[in-house]
Amino acid sequence: MTATVISPTKEVPNMTPDYEVKLLLNPTAVLSSKHELTDTVLSTFNTAPTIAKINVQFLDTCSKDIYTAGWGGGKRYAITGGDIDAALTTGNSDGFDAGDTKYKAQVEWGYEKQTLSISRKKDIAKSRNSGTDLPGTSESRKMLIDEAPDKFDNWYHNKWGTKALAMSRIFGPVVVRRSVGMWNGMELYLEVWPLLNFPGTEIEHIVEASFKTKSRTTASVEQNSLANYLQSRGWLLAQDSLKTQLIMERY
Repeated sequence: MTATVISPTKEVPNMTPDYEVKLLLNPTAVLSSKHELTDTVLSTFNTAPTIAKINVQFLDTCSKDIYTAGWGGGKRYAITGGDIDAALTTGNSDGFDAGDTKYKAQVEWGYEKQTLSISRKKDIAKSRNSGTDLPGTSESRKMLIDEAPDKFDNWYHNKWGTKALAMSRIFGPVVVRRSVGMWNGMELYLEVWPLLNFPGTEIEHIVEASFKTKSRTTASVEQNSLANYLQSRGWLLAQDSLKTQLIMERY
């Protein structure tokens, strides 16, 4: 007689995220008349003299099918009641688990809300574009369609993602100015985002301070510490950042 032992199937663990704390600053308190960070803010965080420019744009259908499906800059999951692990488990059930090393999980930790973002970065060789110039609609569509990950492409049904991209248009672009300083031994990014207002008649400026850490404890402690410090200086804007949503609504 032969005895056969069947071991239970091991569940694949959840992804291990890193954390990005993002807090908004009051633009009227931290920007000069030229819409640049004041010398006081820059010196407070010991920022480097160089300012980087980052050009950002999104592609989606006119009805925003990609964004509505939670694919704004990666697959996004709302975190309810601070339960990060529950969001990671939901992502796991969608196939985003520790076994998939192509994707990176990050918890975006705002003033009150947290969001799990699971993304896959792909670098594409620059074509004829120079500086911070981004490609136009046709070239952008082709680049994204050619590099579309399977999980995105087959999210609802086969080729859902690339079919949406084939009908997409550009939302943006927005040229972001970034200064890099320090906060308690961590790099602190200070970004100014010039966005169209809702009527589309003027530019309003969103100012954000952010830092990254691999530690959930550090994220929690330093988020509270930075928020309190910004509040004490009269610089904190006590609300959550909605930059992607605003771009999708206004462009």
